[in-house]
Amino acid sequence: MGVGGRVALTAVGLVLAVAGVVAVRTATFKAPAQVDPGAVRLAAGRPLDVGKVAGHLAEAVRFQTISHQDKAEDQPAEWDKLHAWLQATYPQAHKVMTREVVAEHTLVYTWPGSNPALPPIVLMAHQDVVPVTPGSEGQWSHPPFDGVIADGAVWGRGSIDDKGSLVTLFEALDAVAASGFRPVRTIIVVSGHDEEVRGVGARAAAALLKSRGIKAQFVLDEGMAVVADHPVTGQPAAIIGTAEKGYATMKVVAPAVGGHSSAPPKDGGGVVTLSRAVAAISDHPFPMKFQGPGADMLKAIAPHASPVVKIFAANTWLFSPLLVKVTAKTPAGAAMLHTTIAPTMLKGSPKENVLPQDATAWINYRIAPGDTSASVMTRAKGAVGDLPVQLSWTKTPDEPSAVSSTSSDAWKTLAGLAADESKAPVVPGLVTAGTDSRYLGEVASDVYRFQPLVLKVDETKIIHGTNEHISLDNVERMVRFYQRLVETAASR
Repeated sequence: MGVGGRVALTAVGLVLAVAGVVAVRTATFKAPAQVDPGAVRLAAGRPLDVGKVAGHLAEAVRFQTISHQDKAEDQPAEWDKLHAWLQATYPQAHKVMTREVVAEHTLVYTWPGSNPALPPIVLMAHQDVVPVTPGSEGQWSHPPFDGVIADGAVWGRGSIDDKGSLVTLFEALDAVAASGFRPVRTIIVVSGHDEEVRGVGARAAAALLKSRGIKAQFVLDEGMAVVADHPVTGQPAAIIGTAEKGYATMKVVAPAVGGHSSAPPKDGGGVVTLSRAVAAISDHPFPMKFQGPGADMLKAIAPHASPVVKIFAANTWLFSPLLVKVTAKTPAGAAMLHTTIAPTMLKGSPKENVLPQDATAWINYRIAPGDTSASVMTRAKGAVGDLPVQLSWTKTPDEPSAVSSTSSDAWKTLAGLAADESKAPVVPGLVTAGTDSRYLGEVASDVYRFQPLVLKVDETKIIHGTNEHISLDNVERMVRFYQRLVETAASR
C-alpha cells in the first residue's frame, strides 16, 4: 500500500474513532441539574381566590413607588403608603413575623422557626418600579398607575416587576399563617425599596443579616421565569438563575485644549480622541466561551431538543465552537457567553462651535462569571494603548455572583417545585441583568433567581416597557408556588 493509501486509511480510522466517541458520549449523556419532582416531598397547594388577589395587586400598582435616577424626584410618601397597606392587607402574616425597616424604606421580616439551628430561607421581592417613559402614556391600553383589571390580567407598571412577586408572596404568607402553619426553619423576607437604581436597601439588609451571623440555606429572588417557547425547543422550560452578571460603568475621558471650532487642532481634538478610544475598546470584545451557567442551560435542555442538539451538548469537546456560533446569533444569546461592552452615553462641548475642554463617554459592562472588574479594566487599557485618555469606574463595580449549586437540597426543592408546577424541564441559567439578590451572596449558601410565571419570549418586552401586565393565570401560579415553597422548605 502506498503512502497515499496509508494516509487515507489513517484518516478513515480517525473519523471512525471520533464518530465512535461521539456516539458513546451521546448515548451515555446525562443532562446536568435534573430533578425528579416525584422524588421530592412537596407540600400541596391550597385553594385561593384569584379575583381577590388580583384586586390586591391592582391596589399595590397604584402606589407610585417610582425609583428615579435622581433620588430627589422620588416620592417617599408613596413607600410609606405601600408599607401601611401591606400591614392592613396581610394581618395574619404580620402577626407571625417581626418587621424591621432599614435604609429608610427597605423591609426585613422574620418568621422564627422552631429549630433555630437550621439555616433560614430568604425570600425577596422589591417595592420600587421604573418610571414610565414621558410621552408614552397614551400608548398604554390602560393608564400605567391605575391598576386596572381587564382582559384576564392586571395592568400597570410593576404588575410583573416586581409588585407581582411582592403581593403574591405576601398572599401566600398570609394564607399559610392563617392556616396555623408553624415553620421549623426560619423564614426571612427582604423587600428592597430601590432595586431599580441603587440597591442601597438590599445592601443594608444584607449587612443586618450578616451582623447577626445568618447563613441562609438559600435566597430566592426575581430574575428568570418559565419560558413558554424556549428558543432551543420551542416548548416550555423553567429557567432558574444560578448566577448573575456583575455590573460596572467605565468613564472614558479625553482631555483637550478646547477653543474655537474655526481653528481645530491637527489631531481633531478631544471628541476624535474619545471616539478612537471608544471604538478601540468596543473592537476588543471578550471572547465567547461555551461554559458557565449559560452553557449549562443548553446542556440541561438538550434531552428535550432535537437529536442534533443532544449530540452537540454531549460532545462539547468537539462542538464548542459551533455551539458558540449558534448561540451567539442573537444579542441575548451572545450575552450568555461573555462579558458585554455597551457604550451608552457621550458628552462633549455644550455648544456646536466650541471645542470641548474634555470629551467623555460612559461604557456599561455586564461582567460574566470568570471575569472581574480588574480584568475588564486591564483589557480596556490594553485596547486604548497610548491614546491620551483617562479610564475610571463611575462607582465601585458589582462583581459577578458566585454560581449556585444545582445538586443541593435547596436546588432539589426549587427545581422539583418548578417542575411540578410548570410540567416543563427545569434548567439553570445566567441572569444578564441585575437583582437585589447579588448583595446577599455572603449570607447564603446558594442564591437563586426565579419568578414562577409563564411568559413567551416576546412577552418579556413588557417588563420595563409599555403595557406591562400580568395574567390572572400567572397570579394564581405565583401565589400557589410561594405557598408550596414556604410549606415545603420551612418544614425541614
